[in-house]
Amino acid sequence: MSDVQKEYNSIKEVSGPIMVVEGVEGVGYSEVVEIRMPDGGRKRGQVLEVDGDIAIVQVFEGTSGIATSDTKIRFTGSTLHIPVSTDMLGRVFNGMGEPIDGGPEIIPEKEMDINGLPINPTARQYPRDFIQTGLSAIDGMNTLVRGQKLPIFSGSGMPHNEIAAQITRQTKVLTGEEFGIVFAAMGITYEEANFFTENFKRTGALEKVVMFSNLADDPAIERIITPRAALTAAEYLAFEKGMHLLVILTDMTNYCEALREISAAREEVPGRRGYPGYMYTDLASIYERAGRIEGVEGSITQMPILTMPDDDMNHPIPDLSGYITEGQIIVSRDLQRKGIYPPIDVSPSLSRLMKDGIGEGHTRSDHAQVAAQLFAAYAKVKRIRSLAAIVGEEELSELDKTYMRFGSAFEEDFLRQGYEENRSIEQTLDIGWKMLSLLPKEELYRICKEDIQKYYVSAKEQPACRR
Repeated sequence: MSDVQKEYNSIKEVSGPIMVVEGVEGVGYSEVVEIRMPDGGRKRGQVLEVDGDIAIVQVFEGTSGIATSDTKIRFTGSTLHIPVSTDMLGRVFNGMGEPIDGGPEIIPEKEMDINGLPINPTARQYPRDFIQTGLSAIDGMNTLVRGQKLPIFSGSGMPHNEIAAQITRQTKVLTGEEFGIVFAAMGITYEEANFFTENFKRTGALEKVVMFSNLADDPAIERIITPRAALTAAEYLAFEKGMHLLVILTDMTNYCEALREISAAREEVPGRRGYPGYMYTDLASIYERAGRIEGVEGSITQMPILTMPDDDMNHPIPDLSGYITEGQIIVSRDLQRKGIYPPIDVSPSLSRLMKDGIGEGHTRSDHAQVAAQLFAAYAKVKRIRSLAAIVGEEELSELDKTYMRFGSAFEEDFLRQGYEENRSIEQTLDIGWKMLSLLPKEELYRICKEDIQKYYVSAKEQPACRR
């Protein structure tokens, strides 16, 4: 690392947010830089690249006011650290981990490197145990498991902010252990930031939330730091204080755009659609900080949210995220057009670790069978709807018409729920059974006879469907 006493005034070039310093010695990658300008103002930056005696520095606050001749540069010899404490719960910070809620400065119990430490693969504990979000589309059919990383793929103009806020308010573990949320918003507008903050305050959810807010007009480098600062706070609360944390990162598309902006400023050779070739590795360095560790009480579960440009799942951001994470929740524009909230399409959605967090001892013994049968029945509904679009509904068989009624009821009563509606897993499974009971018993081929006998609801007992 560099000599912390040595200062340089050898700025070779300033371009956008990037500053090139020459004649440096012993400078390390990601090292924090202190900048003293001719007018006495101070800024901070971070070393992005070192080539011999030349260091490329990204300035956090932008390079406005930096002169190439009279500006002093000091390399601190350390990477970026943030103070962490249990007092962070209930507080709002900017993307750099500085309080912005008008409260006092955090009295740190420790300072931690925002880059974190990789979890030893041999020490990783397999993700298990059910996390209840209160949303039937997730809890019933794409279950979130403690220690998992399960992204939400949305699109422009979709209600992913509302879904994120609802999950933040409602999520809990059923074992009664201490549970908290770390919420990191990247590249959001003032209106969106105010929506999240006021929503959490109004509902009392802020008490269990550590919120990091990076606005759209904040520097790109701060957007790169925001998820790392949030995960650093989560690692402290989880692995040193024994809490179970759900980390919600929104919007990862804004993060990747900032990554592309910095890559372009460094004049790097672009990869797919102009994004840097190392974007997969960079995203993995964020997503892989989720998990559980043998012998440690706490856990980190991740739910990144990203908007797919042009609703394209093959776009590099959702494509690479899908390779790293353990499934995806798809927000559907078709369901949104029908006025269904949350518009989560369960058919293409997937939670690869669902089987390890449901069933006897976790949720209910019939959970896996109910989910499998709902998937199968709804898939058949979609096929029948395609057929009906060609031949007309009047040409369908009676069984096909029954499936059409099931499909409408499934979307209206199972998928649709109120913005303030928080369903328990028992309520979700009971609603699932009411939907399946619209079908003949012989169509429930994925469920054992004992469960059909126990939970099947006869026509006389069926409630009226919501319209």
